[in-house]
Amino acid sequence: MKIGNYQISSPYVLAPMAGVTDLPFRKICRRFGAGLAVSEMVNANPELWETEKSQLRLIYEGELSPVSAQIVGYDPKMMAAAAQFSVENGAEIVDINMGCPAKKVCKKAAGSALLQDEALVGDILKAVVAAVDVPVTLKIRTGWDRANKNAVTIAKMAESIGIQALAIHGRTREDRFLGEAEYETIAKVKEAISIPVIANGDIDSLDRAKEVLAVTKADAIMIGRGALGNPWLFRSLIEEKDYQPTLEERYQIVTEHISALHHFYGIEKGIRVARKHILWYLGDREIPQEWRSAMLREKIPEQQLAWIDKIFLDPAIFFQ
Repeated sequence: MKIGNYQISSPYVLAPMAGVTDLPFRKICRRFGAGLAVSEMVNANPELWETEKSQLRLIYEGELSPVSAQIVGYDPKMMAAAAQFSVENGAEIVDINMGCPAKKVCKKAAGSALLQDEALVGDILKAVVAAVDVPVTLKIRTGWDRANKNAVTIAKMAESIGIQALAIHGRTREDRFLGEAEYETIAKVKEAISIPVIANGDIDSLDRAKEVLAVTKADAIMIGRGALGNPWLFRSLIEEKDYQPTLEERYQIVTEHISALHHFYGIEKGIRVARKHILWYLGDREIPQEWRSAMLREKIPEQQLAWIDKIFLDPAIFFQ
């Protein structure tokens, strides 16, 4: 798959997820074979660009090319400026968020709320494409609600304006993350346009990835929640066989990831962000409740890592 002039190394893309796809996690997923890893969304409001949250989301140091940065907003001029700002900070692809179902995003008429206003969608796409010399991509849902699935209309418009690739989550905004994703709408979009189509939604295994590609004929698939605590899923997809790291390999991955979070965010925030990743890596494996409670209360980096030593090197936990 090509996006603009960029040849994407594999057809497996890490989805942008706020609070998750920071630089440390993107690097790990790229190492396991993700052909592209899209950053957390940056708000198009310039008043927010200097906040710590936005500044951290604009760090791409050491990231494999191409760097894809996502922006979110509702004002065409602001979105154009945000695209330029992202490129100035190192983005090589700009991704427009019109798929986020979160209330705090939609109540500002951004994210998937934009799917209700096709004219505004067109204005935003035109403004962003004209503002930068790098490829612009778009992420959408199938529509605002099940009675108004306009993904095909949006897709045709996007292609005509100059969008270079389109990612589609197989739910409406109304669905949020409830029920199961449907892929028939994505298949219809693929039939309707010639730019790359990236299918997204509930893809958490090699078998599901094969199923989605067969149904949609998409050019690539995008992995979101399926990669949480499971970045080696990308290796399974590339090798076309289930890959599970050994106990030692898993320990090394988790230790490296948590240490990187401490370094990237600083001690206090790094420890806080690391907690959810540790739980994702644990999955449904059982550990003593007192261990879990003590680990989640830990406020010292070295002690948090010591808990990882204790838990992730215990074969009784990971091979129970």
